[in-house]
Amino acid sequence: MPNILLTQKCIRSCPYCFARKHMHDAPPEDILKWEDLIYIVDFFQSGGDTNISLLGGEPFLHPDIIDYILYIISRGMHVTVFTSGVVSEKILTDAIDKLADVDPMMLSFVVNLNNPRETPFSENEAIGRFMSAFARFTTLSINVYKLGFDYSFALNAINKYGLQRHIRLGLAHPIPGKKNMCITPDKMRQMAKELMDYLPTFEAFDIHLGFDCGMPMCAFTDEELGRLYKHTFGHVSFRCGSAIDVGPDMEVWSCFPLSGYNKKSLLDFQDHRELCEYFDNFHRSVRIEVGGLYEKCDYCQYRMKDLCSGGCLSHCLNKFVNEAPIRNAQVYPVK
Repeated sequence: MPNILLTQKCIRSCPYCFARKHMHDAPPEDILKWEDLIYIVDFFQSGGDTNISLLGGEPFLHPDIIDYILYIISRGMHVTVFTSGVVSEKILTDAIDKLADVDPMMLSFVVNLNNPRETPFSENEAIGRFMSAFARFTTLSINVYKLGFDYSFALNAINKYGLQRHIRLGLAHPIPGKKNMCITPDKMRQMAKELMDYLPTFEAFDIHLGFDCGMPMCAFTDEELGRLYKHTFGHVSFRCGSAIDVGPDMEVWSCFPLSGYNKKSLLDFQDHRELCEYFDNFHRSVRIEVGGLYEKCDYCQYRMKDLCSGGCLSHCLNKFVNEAPIRNAQVYPVK
């Protein structure tokens, strides 16, 4: 499922953000144009995609977002909008009106929620208005970026607003060569233990987790993996591949933590297959240099059998940032 950035402007400054540099470098007028949206939808639909994600920055900062959503749905594709939920009252009122008759099977909102105690009051108010208006469409996403993470705020939001009883659980990943808050490889086991300790509370409220990419399998014990298998109805996955992000200027890259590597224009590719092969080859070339987060990843049987990818590639690339260019040129960021 491709991710289309409607704009790279954002109204928040999350301490764990792994897209900060990418957004900082983008010109303020950088928004996706109508003709480019149509080209992108044509490109991916012809390759067999039936789902498209819209994100940013904050996608609701784009003046035509609601019309973009309706256009993509009219093409028979499901739309997932990743948002902070911090939407102005004017835009929210317009969205409520224009999206009133949309089938929830064709539209999803994923609200990336931070702890309300660490969020300005005005933002909390806006997020509450959004989740109240679109509860039937909305799933929460939370990013674990430190030990001692408090999961209770997500549970409280789901119960308060009647959201879908599912949480997209992600890890904050490093920006290679930069310093953003994230769970480092030596802290992965403790992170996993804390998560498993809270799992019975989620289950008591019939709330289920889905893992975003970047979790290493070995952070969990065999017993914990069995519990996760049952909790996720067999859908727990530790694989990580190319996400395919398309920027407002039609640049394309593998995923946000890797946005400084191997960028190209979408116009350089003939079809979806060629695009995926390009970035899959990039992932393979890095894994040849280093298998994963840990030395044991190089010879891990579960990585060899494609049950685990060895954690987010950004951790691997971080190891090469300050070394002399002695490896495959693809493992070094573009200067």
